[in-house]
Amino acid sequence: MPGPPPAPPAPELLARARLLVAPDVGEPVVRELERITGRAGERAPGNAPDGPYLHVGASLPEALRTGRLVWFHSVNAGTDALLDSGPWPPDALLTRTVGRMGERIAQYVLAWVLAECQSVSEFTAQHARAEWRRLPCEPVAGRTALIYGTGRIGSVVAGLLRGCGIRTVGVARTPRPVPPPGFDLVIGADAETEELGAARWVVAALPLTDATRGYFGARRFSAVRGASFVNVGRGATVDLAALGAALHAGTVRRAVLDVLPREPPAPDDGCWRLPRTVITSHSAGITADADVVADFGACWDELRAGRRPALAVDVSRGY
Repeated sequence: MPGPPPAPPAPELLARARLLVAPDVGEPVVRELERITGRAGERAPGNAPDGPYLHVGASLPEALRTGRLVWFHSVNAGTDALLDSGPWPPDALLTRTVGRMGERIAQYVLAWVLAECQSVSEFTAQHARAEWRRLPCEPVAGRTALIYGTGRIGSVVAGLLRGCGIRTVGVARTPRPVPPPGFDLVIGADAETEELGAARWVVAALPLTDATRGYFGARRFSAVRGASFVNVGRGATVDLAALGAALHAGTVRRAVLDVLPREPPAPDDGCWRLPRTVITSHSAGITADADVVADFGACWDELRAGRRPALAVDVSRGY
């Protein structure tokens, strides 16, 4: 069993740590980080400093993965690529940027849900043919959305869908007697089969870990009965061959994929030929500079108070 996550760095250690910033972090963000920490930001050098340091960026070079790293703040929400690229220093804190990503992703999901129910693509095709024909529209209220991932992002998605009268069921590692905000019900993964069959939409908002790689495969897709599948989590959580088979069989009605196992896909990649599928360019929840600054500042304040930040990542779990 993995051990507990490390304790947050002591405020006195944080007070003397140097601030290193990755080259791809913009100058406006650097100035805000300097304002928050009260020290000059240094573009990350090729070698680790002699004393303690904290780092802000999207990736952490191997040369900086030392025991002197106090804290790494990721400018991204997902940290799987960061953790997969090399051993993580055992005592270093890892935090991530979420910002308003949940809000953006929730609006993305709702937009596709409503577009499908209002026959937007069909009306668009009819317009191109100068064709006048009434198409039925499907009310969303009373339908079920099964949402995999009940954390910060999944909860916001559930809340927006629920506001339209959609029944929201979350899937978590263990069921929750009291569902988080936004959910009507949260079940464990061992009780999902019935809900998969009843769902009108299946929304994937899972992080990528060893446990979730290929999570949506033939077994889960075979339990679907006409739901549309939307992936706003991580591309590698989905077996695209299994999804393609379910689309061809009709058990999955449509698919909207904002993330893929390999990005960007080549023009001849088979994902472009999946039936009744729309692929968007990993753009559902683009992180803004203001998100990085706000979340770094929140983590800084919590650390200064001696608390583990709410945005801290449990490295042993990957989220």
